[in-house]
Amino acid sequence: MKLIDDISDFLGRHGFEVTHQSCGNFEMIRTSTNGGNHEKAILPLEICAGSEEEAQRIGDAAAICVESICGREGYPLIITEDRWRSQGEMTRARLLAHLKVFHQAYARNCEVRRIEKAEAQEFLEKHHSYGSAACRYRYGLYLKRYTGHGATSGSSAVASESPAPVPGTLVAVATFSNARKWIKGDKEIRSYEWTRYASLPGLRINGGMGKLLKAFIEEVRPDDIMSYADLEWSEGDVYRQLGFTLEGRKDPVTFTVDTGTWKRFPVKPGMTDGTRSGMAGPDGEGMTGHVIAETADNVIARPEGSWQSLFFRNFGSNKYRLKLTAYE
Repeated sequence: MKLIDDISDFLGRHGFEVTHQSCGNFEMIRTSTNGGNHEKAILPLEICAGSEEEAQRIGDAAAICVESICGREGYPLIITEDRWRSQGEMTRARLLAHLKVFHQAYARNCEVRRIEKAEAQEFLEKHHSYGSAACRYRYGLYLKRYTGHGATSGSSAVASESPAPVPGTLVAVATFSNARKWIKGDKEIRSYEWTRYASLPGLRINGGMGKLLKAFIEEVRPDDIMSYADLEWSEGDVYRQLGFTLEGRKDPVTFTVDTGTWKRFPVKPGMTDGTRSGMAGPDGEGMTGHVIAETADNVIARPEGSWQSLFFRNFGSNKYRLKLTAYE
């Protein structure tokens, strides 16, 4: 089934009406409630490029499409085929959350705790698009009591796929790097990167990011914090709300995608086709050697060591910075 049809069927089963429209060379989805109010523009992107050059051409065309949508109605939701196939539960819950179908909790009913590496890694591997990352500081947000509600989208009473959280649940994780230091005048500036934030996919925590950020600032006393907003999901308006300033844009990254597992791996400069075929994944294991790979829709049997490598070029990231010490 084509990605756009798969997504449309999923939304239809959850009470949304959908229409398809053209955007340049792409088909996009518009969702509406039973009352006819449009909720979101969704751009499904199939992984189909057979080379880095083709991935760049497709990526450039998709960026033009996204820009045209932004000019009319704000940033669209971009759903890529590899995320839909390999991270189905998380991606579907996030899609519904963007359509205002989620359980809501409040940061005032949560407490922040420092957590161990294993606990943070397990949570992020399950609930963050890019999994875990190297970090120095790890914070968890735990629910003390739940007084939230399940949101509905307009007149369409749509239930979240995720169960409501119970007290004691780890509902969000934030991680930060070690300090990078430099001298500005007579000051030593200690800058940290906010490397990851993720919450349970079907849960919105009002004030959750701010509470975790505040805990880090109070404990570590940084002079400067920077972070990136992945443009596959949003432009990062939440960072502006937290006091960050948009500083620039990080260039798009090209990935290879193993169509057996639908996992993506960044292409590194200077790599040849030969070295890509034995590329190691995040766990250090090569991408070859899979005999059976299960996707969201079917099970693919293939000879050991054989896989199809396609390419995808993302949209880059917006870079944000929060200055807590004055410097030039």
